[in-house]
Amino acid sequence: MLPADCRLSVVIPAYNEELCIASIVERVLAAVPDVLAVGVSDVEVVVVDDGSLDRTAEIAAGLGDSVRVIHHGSNLGYGAALKTGFSQATGDLLGFLDADGTYPPEYFPQLCQAALDGAELVIGSRMSGTESRMPPVRWVGNVLFAALVTLVGGQRVRDSASGMRVLHRHVLSRLYPLPDGLNFTPVMTTRAIHEHLRIVDVPIPYHERAGRSKLSVVRDGARFLQSIIWTALSYNPVRIFGGLGLLALSAALGLSAWFVAVRISGVTTLNLWRVAALYGALVLGVCGVSLYTLGSTFNYLISLFYERPIRQGVFGRPILSPWLDRQFGWMGMLAFVAGVVVGVASLVVGGGRWELVRLWLYLSGSALFILMGVQLMVSWLLMRVLEEISRRDVRIDQDMGGGR
Repeated sequence: MLPADCRLSVVIPAYNEELCIASIVERVLAAVPDVLAVGVSDVEVVVVDDGSLDRTAEIAAGLGDSVRVIHHGSNLGYGAALKTGFSQATGDLLGFLDADGTYPPEYFPQLCQAALDGAELVIGSRMSGTESRMPPVRWVGNVLFAALVTLVGGQRVRDSASGMRVLHRHVLSRLYPLPDGLNFTPVMTTRAIHEHLRIVDVPIPYHERAGRSKLSVVRDGARFLQSIIWTALSYNPVRIFGGLGLLALSAALGLSAWFVAVRISGVTTLNLWRVAALYGALVLGVCGVSLYTLGSTFNYLISLFYERPIRQGVFGRPILSPWLDRQFGWMGMLAFVAGVVVGVASLVVGGGRWELVRLWLYLSGSALFILMGVQLMVSWLLMRVLEEISRRDVRIDQDMGGGR
């Protein structure tokens, strides 16, 4: 909850920006009256000189008493500069934007208004604005990263890497840890979704920076990709592992259905393509179950370390009650028994009438069901043991507390 006299701190990370720093700070200061008009009580500007080798710090220091300059002795990174600025800022609302003039400080009033209206994280969306002069390669990359964050987080995001935002100070404890590099913003977005923060996009125009960009499309793009996936895995592994598992199981089911149709049509022998398809069905089936159960087990481990609810599940919310992982036990037992019955029946009944080579479909299906059944039962047992351990720890804490 924001206080009545809510203050905004605008943090500007700057590294070798002597050509742009004065202009962007002056534009921020010019926007202060409009920011105050929406209900903000005061605005401070914090420039974090991230070990610049040019006159960035000197120019920023000469812009007046209303601008506070913080120095890094060496270049620590974009995210590190922002975190330093946040730690030194005094505002209840924290805003930030780049020093290169690509983002419009004139839109801070709209972002602050959304924050005052209840949004905990307000993102200036370059992908929603009517005027965007982003280079085509970066535009495509931002579309793909936004789609990836939407996919792993289960919530629509239009601009996952925007460098202009306003957020409530109190949510920092839920967003940290955040990286020191340029991947700071996509990680912040991914964590905010999984922490159930109220996120609002505000369309803004975007202009290409003056001078050479510090962003490497290939190197930083790969870092963004890794950071988004890794962050999502730290909250909801089953969203990724389970999704891949379901895809593998769907492919295995399709191949199996094709095999059944082939067998019903009277084909009893295998050619090269049928052998490859059989191999694929077996591998995909076992891998699919393994990936899904692995993701579910990881989810359970992660949930033990969080005191508050977080966004989990393949679809972002449970689709069964009780949750699917609690049904792994009977599902695994059923699959195991079915596999044993089919295998034994095939050998006993079919062995006396057919040549063994004609039993490939039944024996392969039997092996697949047995392997999947064992995997499901082992995962169910593991999660029940973890559950019992967590309950035992709670009971010990309660008993020790009552003993005092």
